[in-house]
Amino acid sequence: MGRQRRPPTGSDAPDRGEPGLGEADDASLFRDAIGPVRRLAEAPAPPTKPRPKPSRRMAELDDASARSEFARLLAHDLIEAGDALAYRRDEVPARVLQRLRNGLYAVQDELDLHGHDSAGAERLLREFLREAVHGGTGCIRIVHGKGLGSGNGVPVLKNLVDRVLRQRADVLAFHSAPPAQGGTGAVLVLLRRARR
Repeated sequence: MGRQRRPPTGSDAPDRGEPGLGEADDASLFRDAIGPVRRLAEAPAPPTKPRPKPSRRMAELDDASARSEFARLLAHDLIEAGDALAYRRDEVPARVLQRLRNGLYAVQDELDLHGHDSAGAERLLREFLREAVHGGTGCIRIVHGKGLGSGNGVPVLKNLVDRVLRQRADVLAFHSAPPAQGGTGAVLVLLRRARR
């Protein structure tokens, strides 16, 4: 059998007393070894690239796209000042368009676009149509003028009204008004009533 070892005593014995005492000795030994410490000055923050100013890039792109589309539509099949507007959906009988042309439907509301530029007129027209449909209006009149005062000889508002009305699913048919109701300077529109 081997010899039994007796536990070390005195300075040979590891510190088993209070917890953390050995750690405190290590820290003080470290501080003694490195000497006094001085704090370094704060380094300035690295330069940053200035943030760009917010822009209305998407709105400008949308506006440019709308203008370009409108110009493209105006370039083809231009409606002249004296031309009559006429349109009906396939499901609408031809006799309905004939009655509309003759002014036989009672006009329930009217929008006059005189004096507005094309952007303002389009906004007003879309809002007016939305309110008329939701209000249950069946027949409306839109006064766009004949366009005789247009600088380039093309009736801008008349072409705009024709384009907007053809795009809307809630427009069943439209025709230039009879002479007593504005002639080729106004259009009568039959609307599909909103489902409730």
